[in-house]
Amino acid sequence: MGFADDHLIPLVDAGLGNSAYLVDLGDGRALAVDASRDLRALREVAERRGLTVAFAADTHLHADFLTGALQLAADDGATILASAAGHRAFPHSALADGDETDLGGLTVRAMATPGHTDEHLSFLLLDGTRELGVFTGGSLIVGSAARTDLLGADRAEVLARAQYRSLRRLAELPDTTAVWPTHGAGSFCSAPPGAERTTTIGAQKRANALLAAPDEDTFVRELLRSLGSYPAYFDRLAETNRRGPAVLTAAPSIPALSGAAVRSLLGQDAQIVDVRPLPDFAAGHVPGAVSIPLRDQFATWLGWLLPDDTPLVFVIASRQDLAELTWQALKIGYGRLAGHLTMDAWTSDGGEQETVELLTADHIGDRPVLDVRQQSERDAGHIPDAVGIELGELAAHADDAPSGAVVHCGHGERAMTAASLLQRAGHHGLAVLTGGPDDWAKATGSTLREGA
Repeated sequence: MGFADDHLIPLVDAGLGNSAYLVDLGDGRALAVDASRDLRALREVAERRGLTVAFAADTHLHADFLTGALQLAADDGATILASAAGHRAFPHSALADGDETDLGGLTVRAMATPGHTDEHLSFLLLDGTRELGVFTGGSLIVGSAARTDLLGADRAEVLARAQYRSLRRLAELPDTTAVWPTHGAGSFCSAPPGAERTTTIGAQKRANALLAAPDEDTFVRELLRSLGSYPAYFDRLAETNRRGPAVLTAAPSIPALSGAAVRSLLGQDAQIVDVRPLPDFAAGHVPGAVSIPLRDQFATWLGWLLPDDTPLVFVIASRQDLAELTWQALKIGYGRLAGHLTMDAWTSDGGEQETVELLTADHIGDRPVLDVRQQSERDAGHIPDAVGIELGELAAHADDAPSGAVVHCGHGERAMTAASLLQRAGHHGLAVLTGGPDDWAKATGSTLREGA
């Protein structure tokens, strides 16, 4: 078959910063690469084009989402393609370096590219002998290479050296070869900011600073220096993917609950997650609730801040999409979704509520400031004298937060999450900045401080 541009459809998960891919094989069948458990977008494209997924390839044991490959195998009869070195505990075509799979006109060739994980494969898509493109997963990505510390800090350097060799191997492909990574901008697997999610080998030779490193030691030093924190759930999801996530047999749903039912669940160690927008939470929320607004990044912060073995009750606004909430939770392995309710249902049943003050930048005055952004964001410019504690670390360091602080991030959502965690830890008199440090600099005519 001839391979046209529209035969490859990227499916971007903006919240996780990842891309899955669907390849139309031209005969009513398709290849899916690095599909997550949330298959809604993939299903929409496949149904529109009349495709059945015949092959589901995973480049590596994903740490940031549950694989959708088993669901595709169950629903479409897809053959799962994955690394033999991953020792997956479910039926799959176990591939080693150089193994090829005939797709019916096109071929995929497995390339061992360890670094991001030990068992990482890239999949080279071939039309005869012509290299069309390579699915690089967490190896070569646009402008960088994916992080190498997910198997532990003690393995980071060894895997960084493996990553160096893997990128050098990929760079031997023809310059015109398309590069289709999984991790892109917004991913905590170390993708740099930028709009481009795909590239070519030639473009990366010209523009990727890591690929241009003069030697292995320089590459390792630069890669390790770029590593920041990552969500806590990353440490457990790869093993879930190795064992194989459960296949879903019905469309998931979250039942509506009364206030009395929620109080009963709270007595059984349930956790309340308030997914309403920032102003709604500020105006009144269930005491002890954690604010995680329902947006693209919802799954990241749910997985970072809350355990996956605790029943979760969600406070929602009437206009919010329960299906979106459900799938964001399920794609990162959160299945104990006990139910949902509105604040009206809570308060009409006698439930108490707390509030959080909202402040604009010109009203901070001399109050202490808590900056909960990532360290890299803080280094790029922060309010002088602001205390810096990353949101992901705040629950463990709540005692280090200044009393009566004005909490800020870049826009306000993470700051409200932080304020809810601090309230739960016993802090009072908190306020959230409705904006970020740039707003403070503009309002006060002051200069942000760079560095630590």
